Amino acid sequence: MWREIVADERVEVEVDGFTVVAYLFGTGDETVFCLNGGPGLPSDYLRDAHSCLVDHGYRVVAFDQLGTGASDRPEDAGLWTIGRYVEETETVRRRLGLGRVHLLGHSWGGWLAIDYALKYRENLKTLILEDTVADMPHLVSELERLRAALGSETVAMMQKHEAAGTIDHPEYLAAITILNYRHVCRLPEWPAPVRRSLDDWNMGPYVTMQGPNEFLYTGNLKDWNRIPDLPGLDVPVLITVGEHDELTPACAMRMKNALPNAELRVFRNSSHMPFYENPQDYYAALTDFLARHRSS
Repeated sequence: MWREIVADERVEVEVDGFTVVAYLFGTGDETVFCLNGGPGLPSDYLRDAHSCLVDHGYRVVAFDQLGTGASDRPEDAGLWTIGRYVEETETVRRRLGLGRVHLLGHSWGGWLAIDYALKYRENLKTLILEDTVADMPHLVSELERLRAALGSETVAMMQKHEAAGTIDHPEYLAAITILNYRHVCRLPEWPAPVRRSLDDWNMGPYVTMQGPNEFLYTGNLKDWNRIPDLPGLDVPVLITVGEHDELTPACAMRMKNALPNAELRVFRNSSHMPFYENPQDYYAALTDFLARHRSS
């Protein structure tokens, strides 16, 4: 089960003239390389949820992506592209000498992991896609369905504020808060690592790449779709999703159907963070998958 663990090493990695900070746990021969969500979030919430894998003999590595956490925070919006983050991920893997890894991507980190895997398949032992999607237009249609559950008047109110550019209005923010507690984390008190990440959110990368909130996609990834490319990705894949996830089980199934060697686990009583909401089922599924794909 998750717990907060102090990293064994904190390493600064130079990436194209900037400094990116990585965190290393354990000394196992098998490395779980974590790509957290956001964009713009520091790695705390995912790092603290997975460093406990050291108990199973794995080395766990996470890093604060450029613009987040302890890493440099340039303000050039031209840096916030998925292609640049793919190369950043490869630079960190190579500079740390990680070799072939179990690549674990959560949410936006899953989009990043997919693009990384399509370019650097040879560096992967497995791919773990958590609470994520491979088809943004399909996700947008799913988000509209989740929004519709608030009722037609509330949806009309949200659309009015989005059209008028007044998404900071209290009634709009109240609707987003309800959606967050239904579909992002259903716990009455969000865990401390989640709060730390959210309190240090850099909205620059987030707005540029995704949009102003979790339920409105207007950024440079709004048309991103890798479903046509997934049939050629033959690495073993574990897909996980919460039954109430904002990145819905339908999105997860769309990935599974496109991948040649994938398995899917849906976790009850959880949404976008099953590792906190339903840790018993989540860790059992993750450690079972990793154990079946250890190098002999």
